[in-house]
Amino acid sequence: MVAARGIQARQRRSVTQSAGALFRRIRGVSDLDRAAVLDALDAVYGNVTAAVSGLSEAHMMRPSRCAGWAVADVLYHQLLDARRALRTFATPADGPADRDDVSYWRDYAPGSGEDAANGGDGAAAHARYVRIAASAYAPGWLVWEWSETAAAACRAARACGHEAVATQGHVLSLADFAATLAVEAAVHHLDLTVTLPAAPGPDPRPPRIRARPAGPVPGDSV
Repeated sequence: MVAARGIQARQRRSVTQSAGALFRRIRGVSDLDRAAVLDALDAVYGNVTAAVSGLSEAHMMRPSRCAGWAVADVLYHQLLDARRALRTFATPADGPADRDDVSYWRDYAPGSGEDAANGGDGAAAHARYVRIAASAYAPGWLVWEWSETAAAACRAARACGHEAVATQGHVLSLADFAATLAVEAAVHHLDLTVTLPAAPGPDPRPPRIRARPAGPVPGDSV
């Protein structure tokens, strides 16, 4: 999942941790509250579903805030992330975490020089693939697959018993990985609705999460 992540890194906001004891964590890497993160993931995935439910083909072809992508393209990109979530929650990691919910985005930050960052060949290839694949879906089919897969990913997150999981060549605590999913979905909810004024807005009561940055992220303004 590479497109638009430079935008995500710049728009991520630091928020405070909700009350309650911390779930088990990998010491020195993450201090995210697992329950709050999973509640946030439920909320933002639900927001995306609410925004796209019932959209016509014309609405799905409206431009999004992601350069070159229509609403349908952004939704397909999000579907890929929900599919990856299902794989990741079933992929425990034996080694220590090497990324948290902040440092995870370094590979996608503008100016990082990474192939996956905006302007890299990997990002361009992903953007092209998404446009081609999304075009094969009828609007209702794409919305249905997103809503079913997103709900399954949220259930899998709550059922996951692993402290750490592996994805995209890195190891993250369960809470940190779920937080990256929630951040991406929250940003793409805004991308999806920029030309959909009738779409529901972001949830005004999301659980709040506090993250301890592991260090500065290129292009970040946390």
